[in-house]
Amino acid sequence: MTAIALPIPDEAGVANDADIRIPVTAVVSDALAVARRNLIALMRVPTTVVFSTVQPVIFVLMFRYVFGGAIRVPGVRYVDFLMAGIFVQTVTFGAMNTGVGLAMDLQTGLIERFRSLPMARSAVLAGRTIADAVRNLFVIALMVLVGFAVGFRVHTGVLEFGGAILLLLLFGVAFSWIMAYIGLSTGNAEAAQAASFPLMAVFVFASSAFVSTATMPGPLRVYADHQPVTATVNAVRPLVIGGPTWDKVLAAVAWTVGITVVFAALSVRRYRHAA
Repeated sequence: MTAIALPIPDEAGVANDADIRIPVTAVVSDALAVARRNLIALMRVPTTVVFSTVQPVIFVLMFRYVFGGAIRVPGVRYVDFLMAGIFVQTVTFGAMNTGVGLAMDLQTGLIERFRSLPMARSAVLAGRTIADAVRNLFVIALMVLVGFAVGFRVHTGVLEFGGAILLLLLFGVAFSWIMAYIGLSTGNAEAAQAASFPLMAVFVFASSAFVSTATMPGPLRVYADHQPVTATVNAVRPLVIGGPTWDKVLAAVAWTVGITVVFAALSVRRYRHAA
């Protein structure tokens, strides 16, 4: 059975350079245990979930009823165009919770306690991203209901819509790894939040989430057309309202896999030296 090397804690409870090997199944079990711990903590503070849904609801109402009358997208109702962007915005900004949560765990000494245990370093980070993916699923479901309430409709089938949800969850996990690296690098919840928001804003607002990139000036349009949020929005949109799909989905999946591989490795390395 495949196994991975883990540090053995010394008598003081600090991981040393000696290694043990445990099965991958044990790593998965560790990750699920950490995810369960994070979900229990989230349920005990339900205001966290409530306030994480307020922002996307405000964006839906604002763009639907304040700006929507001034924005025209040829060939599609703006509310249908908008909701795909809202879905991606929701999981992108939701990833900030991963960074803030890890920074808080680091600040309170919990990460150091985890590192002293004979468990995979990746399990702590994977558990956090799994828990945040579950939270994202709940928030996406809520956004679908809000969207239907303001006139959004799915113009494809159940399979395509399910594929859009899956793509959103995977993209949220990818950005959670980015935020995990930021949270571990800052080591402070306030600093992690301050560092995360400008990055998220540049990705989300300079994209095709709310308007067509064709309306943007040249250099900004080049950036907007070649960044992961736009790629994901452009893939989710035809999955829910119709149109050419596969090349856009492949581009979004490529971004998602690339981000996950790079930042998961960086985050695990940073976690190794975090505390």
